Amino acid sequence: MLIQLIIRRFINDYKNVTDKKVRESYAVLSGLLGIICNLSLFILKLIIGLTINSIAVLSDAFNNLSDLGSSLITIYGVKLSNQPPDREHPHGHGRIEYIGALVIAFIIFAVGLQLFQGSFTKILHPETPESNPILMVILLSSIAVKLWMFSYNRYIGGVINSSINHATAYDSLNDVLATSAVIVGVFLSKYVSFPVDGVIGLGISMLIIYTGFTTAKSSVDLLLGSSPDPHLVAKINAMVAESGNIISIHDLRLHDYGPGRINGSLHVVVPNDLDIIEVHSEIDQIEQKIKNELGVDIVIHMDPLDRNSHD
Repeated sequence: MLIQLIIRRFINDYKNVTDKKVRESYAVLSGLLGIICNLSLFILKLIIGLTINSIAVLSDAFNNLSDLGSSLITIYGVKLSNQPPDREHPHGHGRIEYIGALVIAFIIFAVGLQLFQGSFTKILHPETPESNPILMVILLSSIAVKLWMFSYNRYIGGVINSSINHATAYDSLNDVLATSAVIVGVFLSKYVSFPVDGVIGLGISMLIIYTGFTTAKSSVDLLLGSSPDPHLVAKINAMVAESGNIISIHDLRLHDYGPGRINGSLHVVVPNDLDIIEVHSEIDQIEQKIKNELGVDIVIHMDPLDRNSHD
């Protein structure tokens, strides 16, 4: 993949994605690529739009200019989230990334509403879309660029577990859907008198609105505190259960303060006749293992049990 080659070229120690600075480098790289792509599309469409005097191309040009906002949110979101903890925010600022994803969700929602309004107007007042070879080349080129932006943002979002990159990826995919609707509408309008471009645009606008809603819901769930990942819970329980001195596990609590910033607590039942220093040392080792392998900063409390009283 092209994005993997770019990552290897511009990000030092790119495999160490648990490091905050490396995560920031990934996010900044994706944001800069977004700025370059959207700015290039804006300049190209602006020049062509002014040359052929097409309001459709000019409108799409300024839509790409507005997409720069998502890229800027990606860059500043991760930089702000990496600020160290302070008195007012003792657990750091990691949740700023979730707020950034929520802002992008609002942008997606607004684009969907705008397309819905424009499509509804086309249905009420149908117009034959302009079939221009230059316009088609521009739109197809825009789709290719936006598909690549969707691909690399989804890839980076998966690598560094970034909700902002996932939201930006779907923002790019929505642009692909909207532009595809224009192309399909122009093509089909040659053969039917029905305002097919308006109907297609209406359907895609509803899909974009739904995407904005689901993206916002995901971000809000993280901000409010959603249930922990069951796979993560299972891994923690498995690591703790490896100890032969632990009788049972209960009251596992996990708190998500941003990507890579999960704090937790756990109670374990241990026999009261064991050497407390040895058991405490073993518990410390388990805590460190969970932090190193799962990235969870966890505190394990010991509950002593008199096994003789339960015989």
